Amino acid sequence: MQTNIHQISFINQKTIFFLVNICTPDFLAFVHNLRMKYIDSNKLSDPQFKRYTGISWSTFYLMVEQLQKHVSAKGRPPKLSLEDQVLLCLSYWREYRTLFHVATSYGVSEPTASRIVRHVEDCLIRSNLFNLPKDLPEGEGIDWNVVIVDATEIPIQRPKKTEEKL
Repeated sequence: MQTNIHQISFINQKTIFFLVNICTPDFLAFVHNLRMKYIDSNKLSDPQFKRYTGISWSTFYLMVEQLQKHVSAKGRPPKLSLEDQVLLCLSYWREYRTLFHVATSYGVSEPTASRIVRHVEDCLIRSNLFNLPKDLPEGEGIDWNVVIVDATEIPIQRPKKTEEKL
């Protein structure tokens, strides 16, 4: 494929040079294997898995079991297994990367990653098995003068394009 270099800006030339030199089949296979799939995480010991996800294997299997109850038999099968969906959600919560980065790691689109996170959250909340403790811890050495920043992503409706704005 030949491209007329004169029609491409300097920044695009760098981008194309990067893409041509980096996006080889070996590199794409490497990027594909970067994501932690359930099959790969199954090799981790319990302490390693807890360090990676923040939960134990037993809690993970309980989450998958609760999610299994909400699987629809109709429609197209999901690209990710239930285990991978839970891992995607756990990595989003634990590492707090953007949905774009999580989606890229798992080979899905950003809206799909958002739907997966929302679906997993809703199913786990409805199960009433994964709630935070209601009572605040008491005792000496607890400093309650801490600022907590809530950086939760909230989906909003995209504004309509009107003729006035165009």
